[in-house]
Amino acid sequence: MSIDISIEEFKEKRAETEGVIIDVRTQDEYDEGHLAETDFQYDLMNGEFQTQIDNFNKEETYYLYCRTGNRSGQAARIMRNAGFEKVYNVGGFEELADAGFEAE
Repeated sequence: MSIDISIEEFKEKRAETEGVIIDVRTQDEYDEGHLAETDFQYDLMNGEFQTQIDNFNKEETYYLYCRTGNRSGQAARIMRNAGFEKVYNVGGFEELADAGFEAE
């Protein structure tokens, strides 16, 4: 299964498996706006994300996003390499909000 999935695939997967949504942007970016359903905000660039994945359940499904999909793609690959199988990069915040995901 591909790590990078489209917004449509994300919607379909969310309907099947709620999973955990993680924003891997900075705290400032998150504060400016994020998906209402976001479970966690762990900054990839300052190492916070890498520290936190040790606490994650490998059986869970994870959906990651950032500003454009670049950082969340990197983060998803870090998780895959750490043995997580159900990890998906769902892209950028603005695109998700534009597609109807509730933002706050």
